[in-house]
Amino acid sequence: MSLSRRGLLAGLGAAALAPTARAQAIEPGRSSLSVSARPLSVFEPGNPTKTRFGQLVFRSGLVLSAGHPRFGGFSGLWRSPDGTQLVAVSDKASWLTGRLVRRDGRLVGLEQAEIAPVLGVSGRPLARSRYYDTEALAIQDGIAYLAVERTHDILRFDWAKYGVEARARIVQLPPAAKRLPSNRGMEALGVVPAGHPLAGALVAISERSGKEDEPTSGFIIGGRQPGTFQVIRRDGYDITDLAFLPGGDMLLLERWYRPLRGVGMRIRRIAGASLRPGARLDGQILIEADLGQEIDNMEGMAVHLEGGRTIITLISDDNFSTFLQRTVLLEFELAQ
Repeated sequence: MSLSRRGLLAGLGAAALAPTARAQAIEPGRSSLSVSARPLSVFEPGNPTKTRFGQLVFRSGLVLSAGHPRFGGFSGLWRSPDGTQLVAVSDKASWLTGRLVRRDGRLVGLEQAEIAPVLGVSGRPLARSRYYDTEALAIQDGIAYLAVERTHDILRFDWAKYGVEARARIVQLPPAAKRLPSNRGMEALGVVPAGHPLAGALVAISERSGKEDEPTSGFIIGGRQPGTFQVIRRDGYDITDLAFLPGGDMLLLERWYRPLRGVGMRIRRIAGASLRPGARLDGQILIEADLGQEIDNMEGMAVHLEGGRTIITLISDDNFSTFLQRTVLLEFELAQ
């Protein structure tokens, strides 16, 4: 990363990485997009031959841009089991869908892209309601789930039947989930995979429910053992997403922001056997990165398998500030 870019990001005011303001009214309907994709051939520009970072191997990346007012702010991510299809959700309640293009094993573009408003119960765009702050996405067995931060809600969509035209249904949550701090609500969301004792349950984790470096709250919703748990926090990292590995372990995507320093990210691996009501969770750090690597405000994470290899994909939230930030899509392989 260039020093000029490092300076721009490091000089951001606190508002730049804060949750974005309430979305303005937007035009309804789906729009096709022409997405520009600039490939990232290395993850650490100062060390271009390095490919392994902690327990992850960098495969490729893209810097995405498009001339549409709703493009950006992506906080949740999903990839299809074969890795070809991408779904992202912005924190102003828009869907982004498209087909990822590879060449010689590397990501090179996003084609057949569309952007569409997330629809509420009535069919009106969610961005025009109090549920506008959509921060996390999970899709499992044809059902899409979105976490809404400021109202502390989870919304359910029949994705297999209707896709982006599906309408929201509200998931019943425990009372404790509704008492989270206004701007520190549910940022991470996932569905426990088959084979785990909690299979089929939703897991949601608050960005930061307490003071600096205090544990944050998590919720097991539905399934055989609903309840609450805590995630240990340290080093100023906030939770921004989660994804489950096929074997049941949980990955946590985390981010810190400091004025004059910029941003950092890390991923922790939580043993699946430790996830249960009443638990205090911590785990192995798989990767840490800062502005010495090609990161931005990393907020979305997805996991899929390719030929037995575990692929982890990350996307950044540019806060709709294309001058200072970027929409970065990064792809890693979990080292064996």
